[in-house]
Amino acid sequence: MKKVKLASVVSYVVLTFCVVASLFPYLWTFLAATHTNSQVFNLSYAFKVGSNMVQNYFDLLEVLPIWNNLFSSIFVAAIYTVLLLIIDSMAGYGFAQYQFKGRDTLFMICLAAMMIPVQVLMVPLYIQFSKMEMIDSWWSIILSGLPGAFGVFLMRQSMLSYPRELIEVARIDGAGEFRIFFTIVLPNMKPALTSLGILSFVNQWGNYYVPLVLLNTTEKYTVPVAMALLAQPNFDINYGALMLGACMAVLPIMIFFLIFQKNFIDGMMVGAVKG
Repeated sequence: MKKVKLASVVSYVVLTFCVVASLFPYLWTFLAATHTNSQVFNLSYAFKVGSNMVQNYFDLLEVLPIWNNLFSSIFVAAIYTVLLLIIDSMAGYGFAQYQFKGRDTLFMICLAAMMIPVQVLMVPLYIQFSKMEMIDSWWSIILSGLPGAFGVFLMRQSMLSYPRELIEVARIDGAGEFRIFFTIVLPNMKPALTSLGILSFVNQWGNYYVPLVLLNTTEKYTVPVAMALLAQPNFDINYGALMLGACMAVLPIMIFFLIFQKNFIDGMMVGAVKG
């Protein structure tokens, strides 16, 4: 009994330490956003709330159109996530429920695409969107990430567990393939869709390399690219404004995750055994 209690105490101590270590960077960033440039790295102010947040906000606006950048990130991430969920769920449904020649080979090619780094694709993507006259357009960022190979894999694994008999019954009743998919199959895939939506939104929100190459206008920059402008090595860095900008960048994604976290783990576990 004592060993069990001791093990529980040690586990809680380790978990508490991990939680504190994980939250400390966020706490320090939020507090640093209230300090002056000289106070940010002063240890005596590290855990105190300062009074310079308003000034940091105006300093930030002088350098960046931060609200435009936030809108750009929200628009790009939201549209990208919706389109990816539709495309990847349809592809996953096809791989899981349809029998056609070359299905397994095509699926392996899809999985192999996950190993290709985005840097390898940037030159052909730039040439493609340049010929399409879509450079400096939000749609170039959105379309460059579609479809997502990981999303196809996740949705395929989830839909393998869906009873094929229900689909056959719907076909016998005269339902079309799109009606079966959107009204019967898709509503039952909510946990997997939620998980994929969270991962896709977060991934696109933090996407830096692609917007850096394909966007030219400061007002159209997404948040990661805009924040990089505040930390250019040859200019004086206003760390107070930089930390405030970081807080404004991280809050939407934290709120988004907290809203949809209930279905996240369930969705990641769907299809983990069967497949």
